Amino acid sequence: MATITECRDALDRLSDNLARADEGVRGAAALDRSLSCHITDLDTTFTGRLADGRIRVDATVAGPPPAKADIRLAMTGDDLVAMVDGRLNFAKAWASGRVRLEAGFRDLLRLRSLL
Repeated sequence: MATITECRDALDRLSDNLARADEGVRGAAALDRSLSCHITDLDTTFTGRLADGRIRVDATVAGPPPAKADIRLAMTGDDLVAMVDGRLNFAKAWASGRVRLEAGFRDLLRLRSLL
């Protein structure tokens, strides 16, 4: 089982990957939205922002997200690490229910190119 530190490192790597991505992916991620990522097996939530094509984690809190973020993710720590490492396809994990993504319709349309 992935640790909180490994999950935080995975989010940092994901942020770096988004910053280095091609123009199309960077454009899709160039939102300014609040973000939460609930790690279900650790019952821990990372909160922050997706802004300028990067993910900024501001806090780590025990339990579910304390407030409703614009973009909400939920998954196990192992799935987060596997996705960032390229061993788990996000679209397949989302379609199978392993990963939950909730956002407004317009944000989902923009984020679809990241899938």
